[in-house]
Amino acid sequence: MKKPFIVVLSGFISLASLFAGGKSEAPSGASGGGSGGTPAPYTVTVAGSTSVNPLMELLVADYAKVRGNVKFNISATGSGDGIKAVPAETAEIGMSSRELTPTEIGTGIETHLIAIDGIAVIVNNNNPISDLTLDQIRSVYTGEITDWSALGGGKTGKIAVVSREPGSGTRGAFEEIVKFQDKLVKGAIEFDGTGAVKAEISRNVDAVGYISLGSIDASVKALSVGGIKAETANVVNSTYKIARPFLLLTKQGKALNLETRSFLDWILSSAGQTIVKTSWISVK
Repeated sequence: MKKPFIVVLSGFISLASLFAGGKSEAPSGASGGGSGGTPAPYTVTVAGSTSVNPLMELLVADYAKVRGNVKFNISATGSGDGIKAVPAETAEIGMSSRELTPTEIGTGIETHLIAIDGIAVIVNNNNPISDLTLDQIRSVYTGEITDWSALGGGKTGKIAVVSREPGSGTRGAFEEIVKFQDKLVKGAIEFDGTGAVKAEISRNVDAVGYISLGSIDASVKALSVGGIKAETANVVNSTYKIARPFLLLTKQGKALNLETRSFLDWILSSAGQTIVKTSWISVK
């Protein structure tokens, strides 16, 4: 299991290296044109993944210190929306928390890897269970296991299975990695967005869900998987297996505004990747 993930991760990093145009801390070649040498204001439109959005907000906030004339209009409604927005030109940058299918790439999308993220399986803080195997997680999500008593750990009661909505990048990646695509148990509770999943898990002691590792906080408990803790270090060393790429998307063959290109280059600079390292895995 360890070798395939290393190969994929290496591919991710190679892609990022090809994309990175420069390594300077501040962008170069960005458009000017304001009176008295002040750069003209510009707004970058961004749409897509709710899982990538927390990282994007951190990047945008720090970038404002470098390029204060650039503003961002961000709509975080799911990876599927970001994938559609780029070829439709309703957003300059799309956000996706899963790999694109060949069909999606064929619509004229270029992908840019900016981070690697783990997906954590989460339960209520009052749930005594702290570890599940991948097989157990799969069985819960396909409905083969329906009661907590079948999982050990001293908890009983019907399992409330929580999932993301169709089209979610987190859902697509989770189903692919755990290997239950299109087999989600009937009656699973589906939520739009990471925040809604966390809210449900935090109030429902019988619930199990999954969210970006970077979104874990004290309101929920992340389970170990096969004895491996859900933490960044274990994604880096490939022992924690539930992980996926964070991608930014642009329209293939279309020249980006210089401000947009400078922002993308900055994300892959040491300054941008330092922010990535706060809760995710750098691609540098």
